[in-house]
Amino acid sequence: MKAVITVIGKDTVGIVAKVSVTCADNDVNVLEVTQSVLQEYFAMVMLVDITRMAKDIPTLESEIKQKLPDMEIRVMHEDIFNSMHRI
Repeated sequence: MKAVITVIGKDTVGIVAKVSVTCADNDVNVLEVTQSVLQEYFAMVMLVDITRMAKDIPTLESEIKQKLPDMEIRVMHEDIFNSMHRI
């Protein structure tokens, strides 16, 4: 099973590290990452493998939000992400 994590907000030091550490702490494997910094704004999309994760997706999202409270964080199962983006 896979999920998509999105992070958007003001650029600060350690964003990728905080998300990555939270994933590692929850046995979530990072498969792909794309990120951009547009002037002072940071945007990242991360594809992760949640097969071995013991918690549910809302709990993972909440843990990331606790570490990055000023960022817009979304974690969604790939099935929901794919359904939302079909024409």
